[in-house]
Amino acid sequence: IIVPRCAALKDGLINLKRQLLTVYCVARDRRTPRLVRFLVLLVAAYAFSPLDLIPDFIPVLGYLDDLLLIPLGVCLIIRLTPPEILADAKASALQLAQQPVSYCGAVIIAVIWVLVLVFAGCCLYSAFRV
Repeated sequence: IIVPRCAALKDGLINLKRQLLTVYCVARDRRTPRLVRFLVLLVAAYAFSPLDLIPDFIPVLGYLDDLLLIPLGVCLIIRLTPPEILADAKASALQLAQQPVSYCGAVIIAVIWVLVLVFAGCCLYSAFRV
């Protein structure tokens, strides 16, 4: 019984990745209307903003607004995008999704982040050690 749920979740995450790549390609297309570009900017700003409608420290409700508003924004962007632009964006997103992944690059970035965190930790430790 657990296996189909995991498969459905995996398919949903793959579909979400495909939609996010499509929205990224829509935003980069010069033919995209300004309203759609503005919505892309708004959704991205809300997704990365530390400020939420409902603060994240409130159990369940804190993440509920993120789980609802961001996918709704993506759906709105896709619906408002003209069909020819959306078709080109889907093709571009498919090409982006098929590009090879650089594990070496990921390791290098992870090492840089660890070094930055260690440096910040050392600075904080020495500042509060007095």
